[in-house]
Amino acid sequence: MAGWYNYVMQQSESTMPSPLTISIVVPSYNQADYLPRTLESILSQRGDFALEVLIIDGGSTDGTLEILKNLDDERVAWISGEDNGQSDAINKGLAKASGDIVTWLNSDDIYCDDALKKVSGTFSQNPQARWLIGQCVIIDEQDHPIRQSIARYKNRQLARYSRRRLLRENFISQMSVFWRNDLGKQVGLLNEDLYYTMDYDLWLRMSKVSDPVVLTENLGCFRWYANSKSGKINRKQFDEQYQVASPHLVGDPISRLIHRVNVEKVVWAYRLMRLLGR
Repeated sequence: MAGWYNYVMQQSESTMPSPLTISIVVPSYNQADYLPRTLESILSQRGDFALEVLIIDGGSTDGTLEILKNLDDERVAWISGEDNGQSDAINKGLAKASGDIVTWLNSDDIYCDDALKKVSGTFSQNPQARWLIGQCVIIDEQDHPIRQSIARYKNRQLARYSRRRLLRENFISQMSVFWRNDLGKQVGLLNEDLYYTMDYDLWLRMSKVSDPVVLTENLGCFRWYANSKSGKINRKQFDEQYQVASPHLVGDPISRLIHRVNVEKVVWAYRLMRLLGR
């Protein structure tokens, strides 16, 4: 595996308290079409925070390595080599992350303007906060908002957050979640046995420790397209979600039933959308 390249931690020379450092892991494999836009959305962020970007590439063969080799930003480090999939790549990055606040951003998703400024400000003003969730926009290949009814539904559910609601339905958008590094170390890394819902599993473990701060502002954009992992909506994805929630639902048969009903609701809603060409 290639070594780490071009990374120097930013050091504050101010006598004032150092700004928070946000570490963002970017797992990538053959995403040369979208990776530059993803990195632009990260590196263009400005605010009172330091930034660490860790790109974990799975040995791409589509031109991604040329993009990485041409990066000239001391805030960025990258490795490339064979891995065991998305969760393995993310876990490698999270294990290396040295920031106060950590997250990952998939290499086809992007951040909204001023997202990291809002995140760092919220954590700085709420030192007791362990993790944070914001709203999300669904976009197409050209960054145009689509499926706005789905985004509105998830945002309404998010505004009414409770752990019980989360156990009944996953309404959290991964690209809009950030957490303190010490919380991540407390609850552990992603479960690499999960293919679709390793993020939901992590949210449930975090929610058992602490309620999140919920921001009713857009932080991230989820890129939906037919060939993406999440774009290939199928029942397996939501059955796995139910399996992840089930151990947390022991002794709560009503929530278990509601989650099962929600699975059917979502599966049939997506089938209808596909039938209508949406």
